Amino acid sequence: MTPKKTDTKTAKKSGPRKPRPGASKAPTRQAAARAAPKKPKPPERRSKLTEIVTAALDDLKAQNVAVLDVRELTHVADTVVIASGTSDRHVKSLAGRVLERAKDGGFRALGIEGEREGEWVLVDLQDVIVHVMLPRVREFYGLEKLWDVRVGERAVPA
Repeated sequence: MTPKKTDTKTAKKSGPRKPRPGASKAPTRQAAARAAPKKPKPPERRSKLTEIVTAALDDLKAQNVAVLDVRELTHVADTVVIASGTSDRHVKSLAGRVLERAKDGGFRALGIEGEREGEWVLVDLQDVIVHVMLPRVREFYGLEKLWDVRVGERAVPA
């Protein structure tokens, strides 16, 4: 006796799929985070963290400190701080001081990149991203031009 063949078109059930037993119908945390609009951070928290960062950079004599408000440009951060150090050791110590002061102020760093080389150290403090660089690296990459909207507006022909 031969097995009965079934037509795959008619074998499939139509309609909504039943959830697995024990599966939650609520969306996952990641899906909810993507769907929900970004909550605005209290301005006092943002400005306090920016003050802590600029004070830490000032303590160790950072050069050419630039504070850029990027809230209208990206959802990654609210403020970008760019500063220069005179040597790789100076860059490393500036970034270390920023981390230390932020921690003392109750802010947690998400990460730090480039600390080993010391030419460009990025400190991610969630709401504030800090770039500490050697002057030649800063000039080469031109982050101020990247984040400054007014520069882009001037470059667009009328």
